[in-house]
Amino acid sequence: MPVDLAGLRLLTAVVRSGSISAAAREAGVTQQAASLRLAALEREIGSPLLVRSSRGARPTGTGALVAEWAAEVVEAADRFDASVASLRGATEETLRIAASMTIAEHLAPRWLTSLRTDGSGPRIELTAANSETVLVAVREGAATIGFIETPDVPSDLATSVFASDELVVVVGRSHPWARRPRGVPVEELARTPLVSREVGSGTRLAFERALAERGHPAARPAFELSSTSAIRATAAAGEHPAVLSILAVREQLTAGTLVKVPIRDLRITRPLTAVWPRGGSGVPASARTLLEVVRSVS
Repeated sequence: MPVDLAGLRLLTAVVRSGSISAAAREAGVTQQAASLRLAALEREIGSPLLVRSSRGARPTGTGALVAEWAAEVVEAADRFDASVASLRGATEETLRIAASMTIAEHLAPRWLTSLRTDGSGPRIELTAANSETVLVAVREGAATIGFIETPDVPSDLATSVFASDELVVVVGRSHPWARRPRGVPVEELARTPLVSREVGSGTRLAFERALAERGHPAARPAFELSSTSAIRATAAAGEHPAVLSILAVREQLTAGTLVKVPIRDLRITRPLTAVWPRGGSGVPASARTLLEVVRSVS
C-alpha cells in the first residue's frame, strides 16, 4: 500500500500524547481532519489502531506495532528532508549585492534583467543604501559585491570603476534659478541651502568635495532626505534647489517638472565603482558574471 506519511505521523503523535486533539495541534490541522486521516489509515491497514474514549485515545495491539514501525519511517523521512535541505543550501548560491541609491534605482534593474535572461544563475538579493553603508556591508561580509558612487575609493577593498556619472543642479519651474539661462555662479550655489542627501551619501560627498576644491564650503542643507524621489519632489515644489545624479532626473527634465541650472565654472563628475573583498579566491564566479554584465551595459 502507498505510505501515508502524514497519517503515520499523526498516529505516532497520538500514541505519544494520548490525545487526537493534541496530535492535531502538533500537525497544524483540525481535530476533525486528524480523525478522518486516522480513520483512513485504519481502513488501509485493515484493523483498528486506536481505542477512542472521552479521556483520549490509546493504541490497540495492532496500533502499538504500527506506531512503532511508523516512528522509524517518520524519523527516516525527517532525516531525508534535512539532508536534502542541507544539500540545497550547499549548492544554491546567493549573490548578495549592496548598491548605492542612485545605482540601485537606475542601473541595477537593467543589470539584473540581463543577468537572469535564461532564468538560471544564483538567487539574488539586492540592498539599496548610501555608499558608506555599502562599504560596511562588503567589509563585514553581508554583501558579496558592492556598487558605490562616492569619489573616495577605498584602498582596503578590491575595486573596478565601471562608469562615470554627472551631478546636476535642479530646481522646480517656479524657482528663480529656472529663469536664469546663463546659470548661477559657484559662489551663490555654495551659500544656498539645498535639499540634500544624508551624511554618508556619495552624492553629497561628491558635491561638497567639488565645492571645497574651489574654496567654497557648502551651506548647511535646508533638508536632509534619504530618498532620491523625496528630494526630487521637494525640489519640484519650488523653494529649494537640489543636486542629483543626471540618471535620477532625466525623466523629470524631459517632462519639465524640474529644470537643470547651469553652474558657471563647475562640472561635477564622479566614478561609479564596484567593490569586493581583497584576497582569498577573489570575487565569486557569480559576481564576476555580474561585473561582465555591468561593464557591457553601463
